[in-house]
Amino acid sequence: MPVGGCFCGKCRIEYSGEPAMKALCHCLDCRKITGSTYSVNIAIPGSGFKVTSGTPKSIGKTAESGKEITSYFCGDCGSTLYRDGESFGDLKIIKVGIMDDVEALAEAKPGVELYVAKRVSWVPETRGAEQKEGM
Repeated sequence: MPVGGCFCGKCRIEYSGEPAMKALCHCLDCRKITGSTYSVNIAIPGSGFKVTSGTPKSIGKTAESGKEITSYFCGDCGSTLYRDGESFGDLKIIKVGIMDDVEALAEAKPGVELYVAKRVSWVPETRGAEQKEGM
C-alpha cells in the first residue's frame, strides 16, 4: 500500500488502488502551495484513501474554477498533503512529492496538464498529456 507523509513525519497518509488521474497543475494555488512552478498530483478515490497518523489542518477557499477547494496540511511543518473539493467529487488529490517511495514521481507521469494558460514560459509541455484550461 503506498504511504507518504509530511516533512516532519507527524501526518501520514496511505491509499490503495490505482490513481483515477495523474495531473500536473499550473494554477496559482498550486504554485503557492508548492512554492514552485506547478504541482504533480494523483487523484485517489476517497474509499481507498486514509490519514493514518496526525490530524492535518485544513484551509478552504474559492479556487480559480470558482468552486470551493480544501487543502490539508501538517500544522507543524506546513507540508500540503492533499486537497479535495466540489470539482473532484469523491477524489482526494494527493501531492505526489509527499510519498515515501522515491519512484512515486517517476510513476506519476501526468496524463493531463491543468491550467496550461498559466504554465511558466520556460516549462515545456508534458508530451502525451492532455492540455486543459481548468478543472
